[in-house]
Amino acid sequence: MNFPLDFRFKFFALTRQIAVNDSQGGEVCFVKQKAFRLKESVSVYRDHAQTVQIATIAADRIIDWSARYTFRDPEGKPFGALGRRGARSLWRTHYDIFSDSTSQQVTMTIQEESVMVRFLDGLVSSIPIVGMFSGYLLHPTYAIARQDGTVIARLRKKAAFLEGRFSLEQVAPMTSEEQLEIVLSCLMMALLERDRG
Repeated sequence: MNFPLDFRFKFFALTRQIAVNDSQGGEVCFVKQKAFRLKESVSVYRDHAQTVQIATIAADRIIDWSARYTFRDPEGKPFGALGRRGARSLWRTHYDIFSDSTSQQVTMTIQEESVMVRFLDGLVSSIPIVGMFSGYLLHPTYAIARQDGTVIARLRKKAAFLEGRFSLEQVAPMTSEEQLEIVLSCLMMALLERDRG
């Protein structure tokens, strides 16, 4: 993949959609969230045409603070998962990435870098009219690290109006498997955190 990757999603689309492009403008993937489901369910396609599905992401339970989101290939075989750290995510967004959907062994983590930015983002977003412009003022950053603490990527919120926009930057070399797990994890996290603006 040609980093940085650009994630864009519209706030007012009928079904939640995210388009991911690489640094040269080429499509990496397109995500369409299934509407009206008790459990989160997301389909990931190669492009906007939605002719080639590359993965699905599905929750293991009805919306829950500590739900696990399993990644499956087009044949339905699980190859990884994303789990939210329930109470810990109240103060600072924190997700765990697992290379095996049934394992408890964490291979990578996604953690918000600044508690203060989270607090101010939530505060400003809740103010009528002013909250519409919080996307221009505050830009949370999420560090993606291996279990040994090595930061290998960062997801940064970008200035945008009436859409969500994030940039995924590579910080250190990573395997193709790590790249795919990170992209899918960031997609799901962006959907879960969308209410913060």
